[in-house]
Parts: sequence; structure tokens; C-alpha cells
Amino acid sequence: MVPKKILIVEDEEDVQELIQYNLRKNGFLCESALDGKTALTKADTYKPDLVLLDLMLPRIDGLQVCRSLKSSSTLSKIPVIILTAKGTESDIVAGLEAGADDYITKPFSPQVLLARIKAVLRRAEAPPPGENATIRIHNIEIDPGRHRTFVNGKEVELTSTEFKMLHFLAARPGWVFTRYQIVDAVHGPDYPVTDRSVDVQIVGLRKKLGKAGDLIETVRGVGYRFREED
Repeated sequence: MVPKKILIVEDEEDVQELIQYNLRKNGFLCESALDGKTALTKADTYKPDLVLLDLMLPRIDGLQVCRSLKSSSTLSKIPVIILTAKGTESDIVAGLEAGADDYITKPFSPQVLLARIKAVLRRAEAPPPGENATIRIHNIEIDPGRHRTFVNGKEVELTSTEFKMLHFLAARPGWVFTRYQIVDAVHGPDYPVTDRSVDVQIVGLRKKLGKAGDLIETVRGVGYRFREED
């Protein structure tokens, strides 16, 4: 198997060296950058399989680096994990809305970081389901072509919004989405809906799914995700 390439964007050299040591020990190839401008140049030349990105960087801050990567025609598919000391609710939401695939706060466990990197790489490599492809995950079956949902083989009646929410989350298990990202996916941008209304709709969806409703997990202060299969 070809080793995966990781670009580590971190301006604290001791932290950078710790990350490199642990990743190389586990078979990854690593390159590093000490500031945001260098990070964008190296991402373009090195073509990493994943970027580990601090937020508080010289020259160009991490959020702008993330936005630049995700808006690039050649680099947008590269997964980004933000690794930072900024851990407030607003920081996490801003990072995810900038396009980050995961968000880890410092101090961090090297073992947890490694596990999260592997999970994000797995998701990136999984082919996205076709728009009308049936999704089968855990004990749920979602058929977008016929607009039908089954739990343990029994059909569950969902509203159009509930169905779209479930389909969006279940098609991307393990991914964390803010309420605004869910609204954009279900209704399109600039749709006039509040955070609270998203929570109410999720509560209603969970209730209709019964015990399977626990598969829709709340990520405190951020939003929601659909549980990955083991």
C-alpha cells in the first residue's frame, strides 16, 4: 500500500516535531509548513492526502488557508483536519463552515489524532453514493428514488424535510455538520430558518426512527452527525 502523505501546518516547532514523529512511526509520509502562505504553496506542490492545520498562523491564518484549499479547483478534495488551541463553540463552527473535515483541540492525544486521521482518510476514499442510490447503513434503508425509508424492514413515514435531513447525514456517516450546513443542504442557501427549528426537526426525525434515532448524534455546540458503522 502506498503511504499516505500528510502536510502538517503548525508554527510551533516542538508540536510539529511531535506530530511528525508519531505519524512517521505509523507509516505516513510528512511535510511541514510554519505559516499559512508556505502551507498553500506546499499543498500545491506536495499534493498531500490530508492537511493538519493550525488556526493561529503567521502570514495567512488557518481559516483563510482552509477556505483557499476548499475553493481551489485542484486542492478542494484534500481533507483538512484543524488542530488548534482555539476550542470555543464559535471557533469550531467557523472551522467546519470554512470546510474542515474534522476539528481537534489542543492538548491532544497522539493516539486520538491518529485515529481521527485514519477515519477522515477512510471517508475521503469512500465513493460518494449516487444521488438516487439506495443507502443501507446499520438497520436503516433509505431509497431516494422512491422517497421511502425503512427501519428493520418496516417503512417509516417522513416529511420531505425529515427525509432530506436523514439522507444528507446518512450519506456521510461520521461527518459533523453545523445546523447552517444542514439547512443549506436541505433547503439551499439563504433559506430563512433558525437553529432552533433545525433542532426541532431533528427531534421529530429521531422520534419517528425509534431506537434508530440514536444514530443521529448531537455534537455539543456544533451540530449533528450520523454514526459510522464499526
